[in-house]
Amino acid sequence: MKLDTKDYEARMKKSISSYSENLSTIRAGRANPDVLKKISVDYYGSPTPISSIAEIKVTDARTIVITAWDKTAIKGIEKGILTSDLGINPQSDGTSIRLVFPPTTEERRKELSKQISKLGEDAKVAIRNIRRDANDKVKADKKNSLMTEDEAKQSDKLIQDLTDKYIKEIDTITAAKTKEIMEI
Repeated sequence: MKLDTKDYEARMKKSISSYSENLSTIRAGRANPDVLKKISVDYYGSPTPISSIAEIKVTDARTIVITAWDKTAIKGIEKGILTSDLGINPQSDGTSIRLVFPPTTEERRKELSKQISKLGEDAKVAIRNIRRDANDKVKADKKNSLMTEDEAKQSDKLIQDLTDKYIKEIDTITAAKTKEIMEI
């Protein structure tokens, strides 16, 4: 009985998805509303994502305008952005907040490139951990005589092929994002 790899493949896909989502929150010099995804603000005593209490619009390549549906939330949104690691000072006029993204310097591009590489390595580690879990399952099944030697070898090869496929996908995503950053 060969190892059923569907569960492990689903976990690897989830790792890729998580990696892509993390990349979308990196501030790269262009106005991107995804950079606000991880920022929560205190809204009536509970942490709330900005997108739940305000409209977020990209007005041009370097500007995001946040308009709160409840005007009392403006101060909280402003404070949340200031305390985040976004690195942009919000400009408030009392009814909306403007975020103006400065042009990306060469130094900032290199810093972003390193950040992207680190996130890529973290994603690869997650994929390799899934591979290790699958390999441990194969060893346990073989030890308990649920799998023959040939089936264990086939399962190991399937797992390694999956791992190689998803690590290559991470490399492709990393290269594309790094290229995008360097062209800004």
